[in-house]
Amino acid sequence: MASRRQVLGLAAGALAAAVARAGETSAVAGTTPAAPLAIGETFTMESKILGETRRINVYSARAWNVKPDAPLPVLFMLDGGVAEDFVHTAGLLQVSVASLVTRSFMLVGIENTQRRRDMTAPTENPEDKKIAPVVGGSAAFRRFIREEMMPQVKARYSTTGETALIGESLAGMFVLETFLQAPEMFDTFIAIDPTLWWNNRHLLKTAGDALRSRKRLDKTLFIATSGEKGQPELAKQLENALGSVQVDGLRWQMAPMLEETHMTIGHPAAMRAFRSVFKPQA
Repeated sequence: MASRRQVLGLAAGALAAAVARAGETSAVAGTTPAAPLAIGETFTMESKILGETRRINVYSARAWNVKPDAPLPVLFMLDGGVAEDFVHTAGLLQVSVASLVTRSFMLVGIENTQRRRDMTAPTENPEDKKIAPVVGGSAAFRRFIREEMMPQVKARYSTTGETALIGESLAGMFVLETFLQAPEMFDTFIAIDPTLWWNNRHLLKTAGDALRSRKRLDKTLFIATSGEKGQPELAKQLENALGSVQVDGLRWQMAPMLEETHMTIGHPAAMRAFRSVFKPQA
């Protein structure tokens, strides 16, 4: 059975191919030649940290009353390729902004090269290591985001300085790991159905102690979890770990969405998160 990511990847790939073909279509009498449909911008950058070229996709979702040159807060998204989650997440953000239930935001998608390498921490579980030839590269990927990619976005675009990070599944685990290990990187963290079983549930076992080391965290954490087999129990363990520590300034919420599966939770959880943590100022 195909995974949600495979299904969405095929759909997004078909869309990208259709857009590319549009530029090849010959004009019919009485019409103009078809041209590619662009919804944003894209650029590549060389990463010395990762030793490879990375593609970054950018889309600005602005409300009708926000000037075209006004600086925007930035939502950095993992799995941010056109053939991954970028296009439909941009649509969710745009409709939320247009409906005035979410503040205007710039969406910055990071396209994958080796997803399972970048999103995972090292693991001592032999079964975990079977998912890809290389795993355990999250620390290097986080360095790339912090030291190379974020400065590049800041130099290219007019931004407010407010930042957020969103990811789902393995990418949701990366969001949680970043929140616990490097909370200074972002203001808001959105983890959708994170992979909590990785490395013998290491994140669940260490979350409480990681938070106890922080005297204050002026951060927002939103976690949505599905009703997929085993996930509600893991989510409860995470909720207990987060609830066992009182950290000044920290705003966090768990959003159990038991009617959703791991395959279906992405869109409704993102919409719920946008409306919850990016509300327009009253």
